[in-house]
Amino acid sequence: MSPKHTTCECDHGSEFDQIAQVIEQYKEKEGALIMVLHAAQEIYGYLPMEVQRFVADGMNLPISEVSGVVSFYSFFSTQKRGKHTIRMCQGTACYVRGGKKVVDAIKKELNVEVGGTTEDGQFTFEIARCIGACGLAPAMMVDDDVYKQVTPAKLRGILALYADAPEAAAGGGAGA
Repeated sequence: MSPKHTTCECDHGSEFDQIAQVIEQYKEKEGALIMVLHAAQEIYGYLPMEVQRFVADGMNLPISEVSGVVSFYSFFSTQKRGKHTIRMCQGTACYVRGGKKVVDAIKKELNVEVGGTTEDGQFTFEIARCIGACGLAPAMMVDDDVYKQVTPAKLRGILALYADAPEAAAGGGAGA
């Protein structure tokens, strides 16, 4: 039986229908909760409590178990996220090579705090402890693209690649 989404008094019916299909596909599989949550976040954009309840009901799990998994893993978000995610590395190599200055420049340029999303919904800004690009320090990621030797002076040009850009125009990778 498919989970019901009668508690949702919003305009997200089709998203809940898609999540219900994912639940139906995986609910009998042992250890499928993380896969279902990943899919739900991909579909809905984030995992607010109503989505967590929907998943819990559909998988016949206590809400405490679902919420525990969501809060434990950093790749799940309970807050609405921006279209693009900026992750500035603050590992040792990036930090000592000027990463903190880039963090300050991002906060000023986008008027956003670490962990926040810009008012226009374009960017969510996060700190990463290490992105595994120490030889490129200071390194920054925007979505899946890695940028090397980022400085406050290079920042505006990198962000311009993503601001209101169509999906195909985004991307520049390590060469930027």
